[in-house]
Amino acid sequence: MAERSHPFFEAPDHDLRSRALSAEQLPVSVIIAARNEAANLPRCLESLPGMGEIYVVDSQSTDRTVEIAQSFGAKVIQFHYAGGWPKKRQWALDTLPLSFDWVLLLDADEVVTPELSSEMRHAIRDSSVTGYYIGLDMVFLGRRLRHGGAGFYKLALFRRWQGRFECRTQQQDSSMCDMEVHEHVIVDGATRRLNHRLLHHNVENLDRYIHKHNQYSNWEACVWTSADQQESQIRPRLFGSQAQRRRWLRRRFFWMPGSPVFFFLHKYLFCLGILDGIAGLIYCGFQGIQFFHIKAKIYELKHVPSRGRSLPSELSARELTHVRN
Repeated sequence: MAERSHPFFEAPDHDLRSRALSAEQLPVSVIIAARNEAANLPRCLESLPGMGEIYVVDSQSTDRTVEIAQSFGAKVIQFHYAGGWPKKRQWALDTLPLSFDWVLLLDADEVVTPELSSEMRHAIRDSSVTGYYIGLDMVFLGRRLRHGGAGFYKLALFRRWQGRFECRTQQQDSSMCDMEVHEHVIVDGATRRLNHRLLHHNVENLDRYIHKHNQYSNWEACVWTSADQQESQIRPRLFGSQAQRRRWLRRRFFWMPGSPVFFFLHKYLFCLGILDGIAGLIYCGFQGIQFFHIKAKIYELKHVPSRGRSLPSELSARELTHVRN
């Protein structure tokens, strides 16, 4: 990666647009989902010189997220989530006046390597391909995880008019995160995998990691129990894509007694998470814990009608304040 020279790193220099002049523009619209990402966003934006345009879709951040994004020349759009569908990324695809046919979806904690950027430049010239899966190398608690199922592929680069997120259920609210997490992009046409990968700096701190995954488990529990659960084009299949295989395994083993423990052991032993040291143990442990949280919340939704389908507003506000501080 080029030497960091942005004011949010070391010394002042030109912004993203002026730096992009030295490189051939890559005709791609980048959409970055963000909320209080001041710690991650500079690293992400620094990795995007020469991109055609960059949108940061923010959810009323209270830190320096907006200031940082604008200093890099990114366009900042505020997203106000009122529940239901669409969520943040699909809303951005439907709403933003994107200038290019190709879209790259990123999280603020992801980094595009120079090798990946170069590969994308060549890949989008292939008229026979509609979308590309990009692998993620996870950096967790300062360590790059190589085992435990931490690395996965997502369809992050695609032609904007030929890709949409699947909708698993309409019954969603702000307690389940305001953007798509485990919904996948579905494209009309051929897909391929890129060879180079994104760097995914998964944890800013464990407090925030736990809070985010608490929201994810709310969503998972809602999907499992929702009366309006939508049929997805990503059918569970053992020998299908990575997403299909994960869904197949979840459906087969989710209701087994002790499945959270088996899930942890699968990640830690069978998938060799043990080789990633203490960071690998913590990561695999949290995977099993989240599995348990989902099952517990499903039980709560089924047996405690007064619980409703969302977190109590007082608790959500208190947790949100805690995370922001």
